[in-house]
Amino acid sequence: MTTTTTFGSLLRTWRLQRRLSQQDLAAEAEVSTRHLSCLETERATPSREMVLKLCSQLGLPIREQNKLLLAAGYAPVFPHRPLSDPALSFAAEAVQQVLRGHGICPALAVDRHWNILAANDALHRLLQSVDAALLQPPVNALRLSLHPQGLAPRVENYEEWRSHLLARLRREAELSSDRVLNELIGELSAYPLPPGSRSLRPGPHQPTPIVVPLHLRMPGGTLALISTTMVFGTALDVTLAELSIEVFFPMNELSTALLSTLADRT
Repeated sequence: MTTTTTFGSLLRTWRLQRRLSQQDLAAEAEVSTRHLSCLETERATPSREMVLKLCSQLGLPIREQNKLLLAAGYAPVFPHRPLSDPALSFAAEAVQQVLRGHGICPALAVDRHWNILAANDALHRLLQSVDAALLQPPVNALRLSLHPQGLAPRVENYEEWRSHLLARLRREAELSSDRVLNELIGELSAYPLPPGSRSLRPGPHQPTPIVVPLHLRMPGGTLALISTTMVFGTALDVTLAELSIEVFFPMNELSTALLSTLADRT
C-alpha cells in the first residue's frame, strides 16, 4: 500500500487493489460515479457513514477502516486493545479454553503476522528440536515451520507444505496489503530446501488429496497432521478480528499414537 494518508488517495489505492473501476464501486455503494470521483480527488468530503459504506463494499479489514476514518477526519470506530486488556479477558480465556481443550493436538493462536500469542503443551512438545533463537519473542509460526533451523529438516513434504503456506500468505497479503506480510513472503521464499527434500505430490494416475497435510518426521514414525482454522465471529475489536487459532489433528492411528506418546512423556 502507498504511504499517502489522505482519504481520497487511500480510497483510490484500495479501489485499484480490489481491481474495481470507479463505476463498479459507485454502483456497489449506490452513489454516483461523479461523487466517487470527487471523493477520490478531495473535491468532496465524505460523511462518516459514507466512509464505512465504501469500506464495507471494498471488504476492508477493520484496522484499515479505522485508517480511512482518521484520514477523513473522524474518530476510529473499532477499538484496538491488546489481548491482555481486561476488556478482552473473556476472549483471552476463550482462547486458552480452546487450546487446552484440544489435548494432545497441537494448537496455537496467532496474530495477523503469524506471531504466536498462545500455544498449548502439545505444540511445545513438537518444537523441542527447534533452534532456541527462533523461540525468542516474537515467535513466528511460519518461520518455525519453514526455517532451516526450525521444523524444516523434519518436514517430509516440505515443498508441498511450503507451497501451501506461501499461497495462503499471499492471499492474506493481497487482501490486507500488509507490508510485513509481503516482507515475510520474501523471507520464507528465500529459505533453501532441506537436504534430501523430495516431492510427495501425487503422480499422474494417483488421486488428488483432499487436503495438504503436514508430514513431520518423529522418532517413532511420521506424524501426519491436518490443520483447521478458528476465528472470532463478528469481531469488532481489531485484535480479535486479526486473531486466529490453528489446530492440527492426526490423520491416522499412528499419528494419534505418536501424539499420545509425546504427551505421556511429559
